[in-house]
Amino acid sequence: MANHVAHFAINADDPGRARRFYERVFGWTFLPWGPPDFFQIRTGAGTDAGLMGALQRRRELLPGQRTIGFECTISVADVDRVARDVRASGGRILMEKTTIAGVGDLVFFADPEGNVVGAMRYDPSAE
Repeated sequence: MANHVAHFAINADDPGRARRFYERVFGWTFLPWGPPDFFQIRTGAGTDAGLMGALQRRRELLPGQRTIGFECTISVADVDRVARDVRASGGRILMEKTTIAGVGDLVFFADPEGNVVGAMRYDPSAE
């Protein structure tokens, strides 16, 4: 399995304002999903399906630091291995492994430069 960027998230103080911006600028479509102020983003359609993303209310993955910018999630085969390798390579785990029903296992970490990244083992049968 390739370790590729499989998902991105846009963090926003005002998800409605951000949604209108990306709809107008790029023609992206937004579908409500999960908690309030959380939307799935479709960046394309048909044969140009693009990358799936999310728009969500801004949060702090690093305590005391609002998440700014696009948040990327990398598709991996083994979240536990990634977490071990992150720690062994000078990074730190920000959110321990969490299972999202119907999606898979997710961990968030900071690389040694302070960049926040997600690693997800996608599994539609996850509970």
